[in-house]
Amino acid sequence: MNIDELALAAVDLWGGAVATPRLINQRENAVFEVTLNSGQRGALRLHRVGYHSKAEILSELIWTEGLSKRGFPVPEPVASTTGALVEEMSGGQFVTLIKWVDGSPIGESEVPLNGTLDDQISLYKDVGETLALMHKLTDEIVFPDDFTREKWDRDGLVGDRPLWGKYWQHKALTQEESTLLLVARDKARAVLDGIKDLDYGLVHADALRENVFKGPAGLTLIDYDDSGFGYRMYDLTTSLTQSLDDDNYDDLRTAIIDGYSRIRPLSDRDANLFLMFSMLRTFSSVGWTMPRMTADNPKNAKYIARAIRLARQFLNENV
Repeated sequence: MNIDELALAAVDLWGGAVATPRLINQRENAVFEVTLNSGQRGALRLHRVGYHSKAEILSELIWTEGLSKRGFPVPEPVASTTGALVEEMSGGQFVTLIKWVDGSPIGESEVPLNGTLDDQISLYKDVGETLALMHKLTDEIVFPDDFTREKWDRDGLVGDRPLWGKYWQHKALTQEESTLLLVARDKARAVLDGIKDLDYGLVHADALRENVFKGPAGLTLIDYDDSGFGYRMYDLTTSLTQSLDDDNYDDLRTAIIDGYSRIRPLSDRDANLFLMFSMLRTFSSVGWTMPRMTADNPKNAKYIARAIRLARQFLNENV
């Protein structure tokens, strides 16, 4: 079956739809807009085979369901007609359905943010507050013993086998650039090894502009596909990755920290780690491109240049 036929067969597991599922996004997962025969509007997700286990996908939905029960705006999971949150089709194809989120992304990559500087500062204060509330409510949830998600921890970011790949081995890097990333990685290792009380727990890990929706209910974080256990500062810095080259980056960084601190005050020490975690996100992004782009893809230059620039800044910084 092709992807459309799969979606049509999958939606029957939720009682069928009033119309043919409409493909709206196809990256790691294929996502379809559907309206069930029950009237429920949702996003049907055909998960990329082999990317996450059934237990990992179920754990993501247990988390978002727990957040929803506490009043946090998330794409709430919808159980199938069998009562399952995750269904499995032939070929190891996992399928889930989440409720539709009204609204639109706050922006997109490589496109300037809308509004005045004051508008953007206000927006990122709200983004910071939203992330802080998510972290706060998450820490109140009691998870089952078999809850499992990937880890954006020391090993996942600066270990010998990082979660998104050995970024220092990217084929488009020069030897000098590869060495620079390794030196910066080792300094970040030393920093993390020297701090034992960094805020750590479940993180969204991909709260980019496209994954922050603004709608009638305010801001909603969508796409928890890369979520896992990690440093909470990583969530904040990831949110501003697409603004690293913007003239107003410093203003937005201050705004997201201020917004976050409305609910979870950050110490000066943690706030001073913003550059390091921003750098680590750019390193992870370089690793992310390796299985997805050929070495001669012109888009690699942007990812690498950003990582090199932040590595140099970090190595010149006293932490």
